[in-house]
Amino acid sequence: MKTMAFVLLIGSLMEILQKSGSVESFVAYMQKKRAIVHSQKSALLLSYGIGVVIFIESTITSLVAGAVGRPFCKEYNIPPAKLAFVCDSTSAPISSLLVFNGWGALLLGLINAQIDAGVIYQDGVSLLMESVGYNFYAMVTLLITLGAIVFNIDLGAMKSASRPLTCKQTQQKEDAQLWMMLFPIIFMVGGVFFFLYLSGDGDIFQGSGSTSIFYSVSSTLVVMLFLYIPTKQIDFFSYAKAFIQGMQKMFFMALILLFAFAIGKVTNEMQTGLYLASFANHFLSPWTLGALIFLLASIISFSTGTSWGTFSIMIPIAVPMAVSLDANVALAIGAVISGGVFGDHCSPISDTTIISSLAADCEVVEHVNTQLPYALISAGIALIGFIVFALF
Repeated sequence: MKTMAFVLLIGSLMEILQKSGSVESFVAYMQKKRAIVHSQKSALLLSYGIGVVIFIESTITSLVAGAVGRPFCKEYNIPPAKLAFVCDSTSAPISSLLVFNGWGALLLGLINAQIDAGVIYQDGVSLLMESVGYNFYAMVTLLITLGAIVFNIDLGAMKSASRPLTCKQTQQKEDAQLWMMLFPIIFMVGGVFFFLYLSGDGDIFQGSGSTSIFYSVSSTLVVMLFLYIPTKQIDFFSYAKAFIQGMQKMFFMALILLFAFAIGKVTNEMQTGLYLASFANHFLSPWTLGALIFLLASIISFSTGTSWGTFSIMIPIAVPMAVSLDANVALAIGAVISGGVFGDHCSPISDTTIISSLAADCEVVEHVNTQLPYALISAGIALIGFIVFALF
């Protein structure tokens, strides 16, 4: 429910930013006063850079990268699907590589559970750090996304991706300001850390992501009220109207997310992941283990729409498999992480897929179709990597 409310409130936040003139002012500042953004490439690189820097939570990564890049879509005729691709490709991948966040806490907990059960006898933190080094999919995805931006590479459906409705250059404001748009976003990101700390009873890595995001966005809307009205950016009536209109625009996106949660819950109750994993025993060998685990984790993550759920299902399966075959345990865990991120990256019922579409103002189906060729190339390279490294 908190995630659903977060989607609706994000709609309000985006609409208020737009109606207050903060977005227009931000675009004018970046183009004229600092000349930081002056083309499609520089606009997408800005979103890419933000996506890499903000690694605390994948949803916030997508949201902030989309909020910053979205105003430039109309300005430089950038397909929203391409922005959604950049947002999605720097959310889960970067969060699963720089594991000083909730992702790391979850993975460390699952690894420590295997240590406590006596399956393996290693230091949990060291094993996690070593496993991240085998997260081939995330590494390759970040490189391919960067290459697609720098060299303007459009593959498959991306070539015919829908463009913004208008491409007119906005009239530049003489009083262009940076902070009217950036301050609420920075406050929101900082709020996530604060509420992660509170919900985790002093441990930021044990905090609730959904709780933190909900309260952070809610607090940001209150701050925007007291920031914009006294400075005459917007009057109270216009603020309230934009608040409601923003929620209305996100209503159907929230319904999609609701049904996505339902499908994920059903597949979990049916133990789809365990059923798929049961087939692995017929194809086990030390050199195929990493590739097989990667494929299984990908299928489970795609069908359930959750990478975290995939980690919880597959790590207790993958670690004993590796031990029984005297294979590389870190490689097996890295394959689980990679597969979980890949499946989640491609799944139309994944929350990060839906949030990335929301942030870029792109249809979910179009985002999935345009992103898939890049994701499949990254997955193919990662699959080869797991086979090659298993031989050493």
